[in-house]
Amino acid sequence: MGPVPPRTRRRGLPSSPARAVRKLGEIRRAQLVTTYGVGAMVAVENESFLIRGIDSWDISEAPTISEPRLARQLGVSGFRMPPAPDPDRARDGVRAVRFPDMYSCPHCHQLQPFRKFNSPTGKAECSSCQESLVPSRFVIACTRGHVDDFPYWKWVHRGNRKEFGACGGQLTFRADGSTASLRSVLIGCSCGIEEVSMEGSFRRQALRELGIRCEGRRPWLKDAPTGGCQEPPRTLQRGSSSVWFPVMHSALSIPPWSQGIAKLVAPYYDIFKVEDDAAIRSFVRMQKLLRHHPNFTDDDVVAEVDRRRAADALATEQADGPGHEKPPRDHRREIYEGEYRSLSKPHLEVAEQEQEFVCEPPTASIDALRASHGLEQVMLVKRLREVRALQSFRRVDEPSPADSPLRAAAISLTKPSWLPAFEVSGEGVFIRLDTARLGDWEQEPGQVARAARIRTNHENLLASRATDSSKPVPPSPATPRFLLLHALAHILINEWSLDGGYPSSSLRERVYGTEDMAGVLIYTATSDSAGSLGGVVAQGEPGRLEDSLRSALHRASWCSNDPLCMESEASGADSLNLAACHACLLLPETSCENNNILLDRAALVGTPDGCVPGFFTL
Repeated sequence: MGPVPPRTRRRGLPSSPARAVRKLGEIRRAQLVTTYGVGAMVAVENESFLIRGIDSWDISEAPTISEPRLARQLGVSGFRMPPAPDPDRARDGVRAVRFPDMYSCPHCHQLQPFRKFNSPTGKAECSSCQESLVPSRFVIACTRGHVDDFPYWKWVHRGNRKEFGACGGQLTFRADGSTASLRSVLIGCSCGIEEVSMEGSFRRQALRELGIRCEGRRPWLKDAPTGGCQEPPRTLQRGSSSVWFPVMHSALSIPPWSQGIAKLVAPYYDIFKVEDDAAIRSFVRMQKLLRHHPNFTDDDVVAEVDRRRAADALATEQADGPGHEKPPRDHRREIYEGEYRSLSKPHLEVAEQEQEFVCEPPTASIDALRASHGLEQVMLVKRLREVRALQSFRRVDEPSPADSPLRAAAISLTKPSWLPAFEVSGEGVFIRLDTARLGDWEQEPGQVARAARIRTNHENLLASRATDSSKPVPPSPATPRFLLLHALAHILINEWSLDGGYPSSSLRERVYGTEDMAGVLIYTATSDSAGSLGGVVAQGEPGRLEDSLRSALHRASWCSNDPLCMESEASGADSLNLAACHACLLLPETSCENNNILLDRAALVGTPDGCVPGFFTL
């Protein structure tokens, strides 16, 4: 992270000769997309900082990442990895700004902006008693992404009509330790007013009742305008997960983008697309792009550029629509449909080409799995690449498909042409169910009723989150097919984490569960060695897969919380699960692409009374 006057710093870089900066520590590149992205708070020893927008980053040497399908979905020209520290050159890298601004001293209990403590350079300590300062435990935020310091003066002077700070007193912050609740956190003022506890400050309407409004502050964006926000602010703990929810999108690299000439051209396409054929050939020769690729020629490069230009023109034409009326496009569905088609057919490894997607059927027959468990196809994905990009973030409430565009907190002051992203490599197993058997099972009245119960709860939630009445509420994907595939992915991840030795947090799912798709991909795509050891592919061999599937279904047939778990009318966040709990189906957050919702164990094994049959018990 980098310097922001007066108290900012550069991410792991030495001081510039022209400007002294602080080195506070380092953050991994992947964390700058997933955990500590733009707008997120980072605790560094006894200080707290906010990651600044990407328009303040120095990306002059940041590697580019090519994934055309994902870039088209997100409306950008490409992706960049977050800058890495360069020990030999002074670079700004990723910047940060101090937030919250309010600090307190645990010894003299003063509560005031950090600058008023007159701390020594490079330290956060009280100049009076030399004690380390403590950042404010509380901040306020609204659902449109704005964030600000908690208004302590207004909270303690409630009912006082004087202007802010007009009493001339010094605020104090102390915890008497009598209880572990907010009642023991006391805010006072030297003007003589009685101390007030923080109890009640987290109520939804607590700040609005005191006339405290959202000022529209976006401190992570330099020179961002304020004001104009009508959303009520909410009190949050500084370290709460509700302060920052990333909105991330991902895509697998699939043919033709993942291999051959397309992979070679991808890093240079932004240059090639505006040049004529002669300029492209000249660039290829001058840069010696083909010196390690004797099978390709200049003409192949020009042909690939022409193919991509045509694809871009077609995508633009489809987006504009006839008469320039833009019909809504489901880019995520398009990405998943492309992946599903690629996973359903072999893509064998070619020795003379560098490939990022290798997908092969197992050597042994899957007839036993087809007869006993209704599996139509098993594919061993021996090599895959996934790109994950940060588009925006949310505060207070987690992201929802029904969110208004106003909820999307910007990661730069102007519309960005690129987004921060990182790429990971791994392996996986793709399983496709027998669509004929699945179609019969989907018509079972019991499963239709259970899925309808979850779908109703989900659609009610989506409707409550929708703030734009001119746009239809997106439909819920909670169908019997989706619940089945989602639950199947979860039990296999749990089983393979036990049988294959993988931590469940290193395994991920992709569920292809719309009307014309019926498959799941379970894969590893991590930045450590757990992503490419070959163990997941080994789990997909028919004999081993049959054993693990049988064991997983046996575990799913009885939960340690049964009969309460199976007989539950609703469970999980916002009642979006039925028979699913931490003892049977739920996974770590990094593994489930749906945040552990839309799950029902009965879709797999049915109910004990036999009234609702499961797919694997038909």
